[in-house]
Amino acid sequence: MSNRKEIFKIAFAYVGVIVGAGLSSGQDILQYFLSFGTPGLIGAAVLGVLNIIFGKIILSLGSCFGAQSHQEVFSHITSPWITRIIDAILIAANFIIGFVMIAGAGSNLQQQFHIPTWMGALICCALIILVSFLDFEKITGILGIFTPIVIVMIALISCVSLMHFDFDFSTLSATASTLASPMPNIFLSVINYFSLCMLTGVSMAFVLGGSILRIDTAKKAGLLGGSMIGLVIMGAAFSMFANIISIKEAEMPMLSLVAKISPVLSGFYALVIFALIFNTAFSLFYADASRFAKGNTRKARIWMIILVASGYAASFGGFKDLISNLYPILGWLGMIMVLIIAGAWLLNQKRVVQEKYIRRSMVHLFAKKKYMPEYYTAVDQKKLEKLKKLSASPSEKLVSNIKDYGRQLEEQLKHPKAIMNYLKSELPVQETSSFESA
Repeated sequence: MSNRKEIFKIAFAYVGVIVGAGLSSGQDILQYFLSFGTPGLIGAAVLGVLNIIFGKIILSLGSCFGAQSHQEVFSHITSPWITRIIDAILIAANFIIGFVMIAGAGSNLQQQFHIPTWMGALICCALIILVSFLDFEKITGILGIFTPIVIVMIALISCVSLMHFDFDFSTLSATASTLASPMPNIFLSVINYFSLCMLTGVSMAFVLGGSILRIDTAKKAGLLGGSMIGLVIMGAAFSMFANIISIKEAEMPMLSLVAKISPVLSGFYALVIFALIFNTAFSLFYADASRFAKGNTRKARIWMIILVASGYAASFGGFKDLISNLYPILGWLGMIMVLIIAGAWLLNQKRVVQEKYIRRSMVHLFAKKKYMPEYYTAVDQKKLEKLKKLSASPSEKLVSNIKDYGRQLEEQLKHPKAIMNYLKSELPVQETSSFESA
């Protein structure tokens, strides 16, 4: 896989994790932002910027520590007792937001296709369990399938809304301000909802980052994914604000907006929303199952069945009510985690850079061993073992990722000389002594 292709694949998967029932349906934006009128649009823009910054941070930390669960990252960046607290918060939040997503799946299919909510939720649960039996590479691909579609759909809806927008901000703002908000002001609303977004996505985002060998690739994927989330948020916020009078009471306001444009298009968008709901719900339950299973695939699948079945039972509280009652509480809990992640990023910059060059050196040594064995010495082997110990990533996983990367280079560049030249030009290295002093 080319580096650019991997960046887009991970970025699309990251967007699929974050953009779930609330954002794609518009219910979150309606309650948290547009309920404050025109200032809510500014708040939505700030939310987009925060997603760009933290998309880079979270995927980079996941890559640096070779994460297979959120616990592996937090165990490196904070104290054991704080790790246990965050671990408990994330496990609970993943489950709670997961069953809210299931409720959203039921509401979505009921509003558009008049399928009973219990059946729509059950269909979502069945798909979550089925996909959990695939390997991680295929799961990552599935998570990103609908991301470009929703971006195009939001762009289309925004353009149509702009064409019919009368720019009477005072009337629209006054109407929007009549909506109930879970927060007292727009500043706290942005902080609370962003923390909720991070709580929703951080577990799976760490795992996505952990699948990436090159930390620079993780950074770029995070920036790209965060930018796409920002575009989705702003497009949806503006479109709903322009049509606030007609969609303010809808359970799925974005779906109601699309229905005004075209009944056929609304049917398609309902399926896109369902897919994004599935993405987020799957990611949340998968993160908890991975955490409980501790790398055991069979146990992870058993946990998925238990968690999803429990989530289905808990989803009958109603999508709109679940958001207004549970999300604010989770948002405040998530703020603790956001502050810890931000502090860890600032304090671990040198470590992240060190890890990047450790991996580059290991890639060079593996390539030398394979393509230039006559020049590979006992000193090289000793250096390789030393680098494994210095790495922040688990040795077995890191070696596996390096070998996968080597196979990708072979598929692209074919000839050993071309591979060695590529590594020399694209992945310059530092001496091992510089790692120890960093």
